[in-house]
Amino acid sequence: MKQSYDVVIIGGGIVGVATAYQLVSKYPHLKLALIEKEIGLARHQTGHNSGVIHSGLYYAPGSLKAQNCLRGYDLLIDFAQKHDIPFELCGKIVVATLPEELPRLQALYERGHANGLSKIRKIGPEEIKEHEPHCAGLEALHVPYTGIIDYVAVTEAMAREVQSKHEAEFFFGQKVIGIKESAQGFEVISEKGSYQAKRVISCAGLYSDKVAAFTEKQVDVRIVPFRGEYYMLKPERQHLVKHLIYPVPDPAFPFLGVHFTRMIHGGVEAGPNAVLAYAREGYTKSTINLPEFFSSLAWPGFQKVAFKYWKTGFGELYRSYSKAAFTKALQRLIPELREADLVPAEAGVRAQACHRKDGLLDDFMILERKGIMHVCNAPSPAATSSLSIGLTLAEQMKE
Repeated sequence: MKQSYDVVIIGGGIVGVATAYQLVSKYPHLKLALIEKEIGLARHQTGHNSGVIHSGLYYAPGSLKAQNCLRGYDLLIDFAQKHDIPFELCGKIVVATLPEELPRLQALYERGHANGLSKIRKIGPEEIKEHEPHCAGLEALHVPYTGIIDYVAVTEAMAREVQSKHEAEFFFGQKVIGIKESAQGFEVISEKGSYQAKRVISCAGLYSDKVAAFTEKQVDVRIVPFRGEYYMLKPERQHLVKHLIYPVPDPAFPFLGVHFTRMIHGGVEAGPNAVLAYAREGYTKSTINLPEFFSSLAWPGFQKVAFKYWKTGFGELYRSYSKAAFTKALQRLIPELREADLVPAEAGVRAQACHRKDGLLDDFMILERKGIMHVCNAPSPAATSSLSIGLTLAEQMKE
């Protein structure tokens, strides 16, 4: 006998769990199930990021990223305070180290103010040294809103709230292999059983396009996995970084460049670069899934991106295999850093949606029709935005 629910959520990352939290907060008597293919929550993007609370600085005003990051920021801080989750609003600086970066820094300043970040300000070399004594730059933006947190702890706290106070069940170790429409709504089929649902919300991250294809005749995006590789500063060199130091990003490329992040539980992370992963769960260079790798290479949108940004891509790949090159990129921000100061750290994989014609998507993307929604693109700042995305999905589900 199939188990029946009002809503089934696919995916146990922070976006899926935040959606469950917002749904049961709005509708306390909702019967809900969350299905996750791993044996626990937050095993992929959520559990492999730097823990940065993003301010909304980078995103086009009015975009889904801007709207949800700005609202999600406040919701996240409020949730963390109520649940005693440690966080720190330590601020960051975005540093221009070359003259050609100065116009981009000015554009970033203007975008931040357009997004309501009235406290950001431009600072010169002397004030850069006041914030980060070992950093060198021509000019920088000081962004006091930025912070650090443990997103796994946030996800687990939301899950406890959902499971302890509401009619909700979590099912782990169950990969979804199909979704069928039925008279009652939808049948979600996993490797271990099936679940009847009036509504379905898919937050499947690295497999969001594959899950969307279960119900949509044509999905014009494909997840192209990019591995982000990190180093940690040795303990005796962590004094080189007080808080967070970022470069000026390339506006044509949806990655922020290698940077320094002080972590909420201690330590300083350096990175990430962004290289095409050889598998959707390709956390190491030796992890290769040939069908997934060739699927990325064959996708027309990725071919367009690769042709246009081959030089940038080659630089990222070179840094992946050359610690010296990685160090050199970091030395633009902290010149006294040395290769020996860095030790390898755990990598992450970004689930980056790539449109068939338009290349890498720069905004969040949700496919929806009556009764079902697929979150098809939710990379950074999705963790910061998660409670807002969940609220958006809950509101849209009601409609």
